[in-house]
Amino acid sequence: MFEGLSQRLGKVFDRLRGRGALSESDVDEALREVRLALLEADVALSVVKDFMAGVRLRAIGQEVIKSVTPGQMVVKIVHDHLVEVLGSTTAEINLRAVPPVPILMVGLQGSGKTTTTAKLALKLTQKDRKKVLMASLDTRRPAAQEQLRVLGEQTGVPTLEIIAGQTPVEIARRAMEVGRVEGYDVVLLDTAGRLSIDDELMAEAAAVRDATRPAETLLVVDAMTGQDAVNVAKNFNDKIGVTGIVLTRIDGDARGGAALSMRAITGRPIKLIGLGEKLDALDVFHPDRVAGRILGMGDILGLVEKAAETVDKEEAERLARKVQKGEFDLDDMANQLRQLRKMGGLGGVMGMLPGIQKVKAQLDSAKVDDRLIKRQEAIIGSMTKAERSDVKLLNSRRRRRIAVGSGTSVEDVNRLVKQYLEMSRMMKQVSKLGQKGVMRTGISNLFRR
Repeated sequence: MFEGLSQRLGKVFDRLRGRGALSESDVDEALREVRLALLEADVALSVVKDFMAGVRLRAIGQEVIKSVTPGQMVVKIVHDHLVEVLGSTTAEINLRAVPPVPILMVGLQGSGKTTTTAKLALKLTQKDRKKVLMASLDTRRPAAQEQLRVLGEQTGVPTLEIIAGQTPVEIARRAMEVGRVEGYDVVLLDTAGRLSIDDELMAEAAAVRDATRPAETLLVVDAMTGQDAVNVAKNFNDKIGVTGIVLTRIDGDARGGAALSMRAITGRPIKLIGLGEKLDALDVFHPDRVAGRILGMGDILGLVEKAAETVDKEEAERLARKVQKGEFDLDDMANQLRQLRKMGGLGGVMGMLPGIQKVKAQLDSAKVDDRLIKRQEAIIGSMTKAERSDVKLLNSRRRRRIAVGSGTSVEDVNRLVKQYLEMSRMMKQVSKLGQKGVMRTGISNLFRR
């Protein structure tokens, strides 16, 4: 998400940072480029106008023109305004109500509402330790209730028993009653969607809202629909009254205009973002971190949190002990590749690193992507235990066998072996130098041939 906007803004700010002093015309020229970048990213015109007016007011001031680092000052001003547009602070899901807390999920058909309901249920169960019940109120779409039941089995979250013939309001009331009797903390109510907004859809959602008085009414919107997503959000907010927005499929939206427009136009915060098809691919929306990623500053805090969630502590400690001894085999390399995939693959990790756009472009041109990681795992998986422990055993005959077994080529096997030997050499260097040695002699020692 935001890839196009980030690249465009990165070029603008690189030019600014390269100048020792800035005139008012320099700032004006840069801001014109920022304005075009926002419009190209599908940000609503009214939002762009307000954004640019606020930025220009501060960027043309004497504090920037006479600053020691004027380029950095302009970047900071744009960053601060981006954070304001996106919502300033992180908006958590509101669970401050008498259990069971009803959460109403609304949105158009095809926005990913039912899958998002299951993702949220899994998040509340695993991270917040809540007892959650899911209920499908969609009596119109064929197999909609069955879809939620299957997702419930996949996530391990209970779903309300399906009883044919009940209206959405009756199902919602039964769900709340079951929630009270069986001691649930949260009840997620997945309403029906439509292909477009109509009076019947709004009346049904309003009736369920009135019957359950939800603590949250979350609007699920597909980020890929661009400006239409903003219009949908405005209509739902005006007619139903939403408390928060969940943006889905943002991993497929390179422009990101919907996210930048949504908060400004509706006045409602983006609370969650869907980052993929997997049921654990739902994250809290952090305005400051997203602004940092747009401007190429990365999201180191997010990367640390993701690592903390996915890293096996015992495995990490075991690897650290092996590195200290100068030991690092192909099993260790395979574990590191699996760890990278758990963290979201190359794309997920690199998007959080500061100043990564140029490196990312180089990797794209070299066709280095998550498929390469899977191929490397397959190659290592086709080796015997002895071969993974001692790479010297890999003669030409064995390498041909491994290539056939992994569905790759001998060249791919050779490439992986070379990469492993480089990593192993670096690990030995670290063990010889020790932490103090690395600090004293410099990182460059690790890359000596």
